[in-house]
Amino acid sequence: MTRTGLRVLAGVLALLAGCASAPPAPDWQVQAHGALARYRAAVLAGDARAAEAEFARARRALAATADATQVARAELTRCALQVASLQFDPCDGFEALRADVAAPERAYADWLAGRPADAGLLPAQHRGAAAAPGDLRALAAIEDPLARLVAAGVAVRTGAGSPALLQLAADTATAQGWRRPVLAWLGAQLALARQAGDAQAVARLQRQLALAGGGR
Repeated sequence: MTRTGLRVLAGVLALLAGCASAPPAPDWQVQAHGALARYRAAVLAGDARAAEAEFARARRALAATADATQVARAELTRCALQVASLQFDPCDGFEALRADVAAPERAYADWLAGRPADAGLLPAQHRGAAAAPGDLRALAAIEDPLARLVAAGVAVRTGAGSPALLQLAADTATAQGWRRPVLAWLGAQLALARQAGDAQAVARLQRQLALAGGGR
């Protein structure tokens, strides 16, 4: 065998050895990751029954670790998804764990709830929007569409919403085809159009809502 062939063979053997020696992910991690991914998809699609079943599955797997932070992060995921669809329920699942988690998780929960929070402790993608609530440039700069909707929802929750912000959020949701956020943000626009007495906008938004809602 040539030297090149020997080097290639050595590389392949090293790779195989590395794969063989790498420990598999714990079962709880695999189960929780899959269930949370399915939970997110079900929430965004507006399938409440499937979402609750998947979240319960994920939380059960995470709770088996007895690690409050793991469970708290799942609860924060649930609260963030609610905020992204303008659902502002208390984040009770997280609050029950607050005493046992670190400052970044507490700061994120406070921000989601519309309370003052240290922006420096938030996920990097949300720091700009947290420092300038309702700022359209800060929101548009968030590349991840779901993170953008979360930040827009927090802005509305804190009274920093605007017609332009509602439009940006609605455009973000419709571009992704996320039925639940689409219905929420179009609904917010409809309420605003009714307040303004804009009959043309009301009729257009009602047609959009009927179209999105009819796909259930």
